[in-house]
Amino acid sequence: MFGLEALDLARIQFAFTISFHIVFPAITIGLASYLAVLEGLWLKTGNTLYRDLYHFWSKIFAVNFGMGVVSGLVMAYQFGTNWSAFSDFAGAVTGPLLTYEVLTAFFLEAGFLGVMLFGWNRVGPGLHFFSTVMVAIGTLISTFWILASNSWMHTPQGFEIVDGRVIPVDWFAVVFNPSFPYRLAHMATAAFLATAFFVGASAAWHLLRGRDNPAIRKMLSMALWMALLVAPIQAFIGDLHGLNTLKYQPAKIAAIEGHWENVGDEPTPLILFGWPDMQREETRFKVEIPALGSLILTHSLDKQVPALKDFPPEDRANSTIVFWTFRVMVAMGLMMIFVGLWSTWLRRGDRLYTYRPFLHLVLWMGPSGIIAILAGWYTTEIGRQPWIIHGLMRTADASSGHSATQLGITLALFVVVYFALFGAGIGYMLRLVRKGPKIDEGKETSQGGPGQARTPARPLSAAEEGLDDGETDTLEGRN
Repeated sequence: MFGLEALDLARIQFAFTISFHIVFPAITIGLASYLAVLEGLWLKTGNTLYRDLYHFWSKIFAVNFGMGVVSGLVMAYQFGTNWSAFSDFAGAVTGPLLTYEVLTAFFLEAGFLGVMLFGWNRVGPGLHFFSTVMVAIGTLISTFWILASNSWMHTPQGFEIVDGRVIPVDWFAVVFNPSFPYRLAHMATAAFLATAFFVGASAAWHLLRGRDNPAIRKMLSMALWMALLVAPIQAFIGDLHGLNTLKYQPAKIAAIEGHWENVGDEPTPLILFGWPDMQREETRFKVEIPALGSLILTHSLDKQVPALKDFPPEDRANSTIVFWTFRVMVAMGLMMIFVGLWSTWLRRGDRLYTYRPFLHLVLWMGPSGIIAILAGWYTTEIGRQPWIIHGLMRTADASSGHSATQLGITLALFVVVYFALFGAGIGYMLRLVRKGPKIDEGKETSQGGPGQARTPARPLSAAEEGLDDGETDTLEGRN
């Protein structure tokens, strides 16, 4: 179909579905922790500002969580439908790891999510806060198991090959494989940053429209403190992750750098921009800085970085793609650091909430965290090619063998359904954001009596209240 082979369509289908899915867990991870912080601050200080923000963002969390669960189910089924050879070969490792996620993280979240969303006036404040914290911990436990499985595919260890299948012999080595700590830290931090800029952009949107009140200011301030503190940490984690990748997946680093060959004993330059040409085996139109590649990747001017020509053509990733996805990720990270530093300067002059050029930048940076996450995942997954399990199984050997027609039809259906379903969900979340927090949104009221609102029967209904167009949507005039 369209000149694409069945394997290409299977990969595109998986990439499409996971690109949609990863947006929701990333925001879920960040918002869950943000909600725990807000509720904790309210309990500690008694400041109802934190309570109102908690109730505002809990509605958005409910919608986002629901879409994450739905999109995640599709991912699990694809391992059996499109990648059955992979599941047959490595299922003894990946299957239990994903099962552990369900038994720990999913059950923990399911057990406390209802209390968190609907128990505000039905349980004590301590128990409700405990429920929020448990949901937040559950999202991080889920990240732990998913990243353990994915990292093992990049740096497999703790196994034996028996009768053509992977058999785990050391679960500690399987879980805590060489790349796992770096991937876990990198992804969790990325989720926090993505959420921070989502929250910050929401506040900037309201401030640019004249809705200047303590709640909106608090949203912006907390988001920018997160950017200032965490974005540089993320850069440091990324550097450690790069060193780990250089050690265990040097071909990926060569593709990311667009570096084709070393010259004598000269240190490796850093190519800032260019166009890696896989056919001509060179990076065209390159702009480079001498020796900086060696300094960044080896922390030395005496060592060289492996080059693409050091590896057989069939073992090289598509440098044209990963060269640019990596630079998009880095650009987003540098912009986050810049925004954090600029916010500190504006705080000193008491212009953080009024300087419109800065607010416009924060607004435009709203999707930057998601863009960085997607670019980072494209880099690491495309950079792993041609392997689905590095050094053990090639992607070409992992598919189920469906025809191009079958995969093309299902891909088209996925595109239509996903854009309709999740497009509507994202639009609904943005509509909630536009409403803004309300005065005394969390104030205790009676529920369930005649003529009164009853406890919602499904999670997404936690976000249904307060969407009338004529409703006051912000904390205007609050002192």
